[in-house]
Amino acid sequence: MEKHERDRLLVEAMDAYGHYLIRLAYSFVKEQSKAEDIVQEAFIRYYRSLERFEERSSVKTYLYRITVNECRNYFKSWAYRKMEFSNFLTPLYASKSSAEDTVLSTEKSQDVARAIEKLPVKYSEVLWLHYYAEFSVAEIAEVLNCSGNTVKTRLARGRKMASIAFEEEGIDHA
Repeated sequence: MEKHERDRLLVEAMDAYGHYLIRLAYSFVKEQSKAEDIVQEAFIRYYRSLERFEERSSVKTYLYRITVNECRNYFKSWAYRKMEFSNFLTPLYASKSSAEDTVLSTEKSQDVARAIEKLPVKYSEVLWLHYYAEFSVAEIAEVLNCSGNTVKTRLARGRKMASIAFEEEGIDHA
């Protein structure tokens, strides 16, 4: 595959899925700049692997899988563990409003998004992929590298947990 063709495929993927991938990464790391860095790394991995991409899945599913793996790699990294330890030692947090917070505050569903963010990651990621990214159970199973029944179970439990969270937060439009 020629460089020109690879560049075109990368630009198309970035235009089509960039925003969704940032939201996915943000649902994991809860920090806008780190989410953008992770998505950038995901696109780099995608670009480098275009020669080997066999198209057994859609580009969307492939990119989501790469992004989830990059998020998991971030949590295993020394930088993350060092940051967590640093935050443990210095609990002086300045109240800063990130760009993501500003965007969420203008969206109609900000209360729902906050309630879902509070859920454990294995449930929030499945809910996010199903309802916001509109993935099927099979696609979610492929992205998360687990069985379809596991996804269905997590969806059911996630819905139940979200329902309880919505009641506690007083959200009735969810």
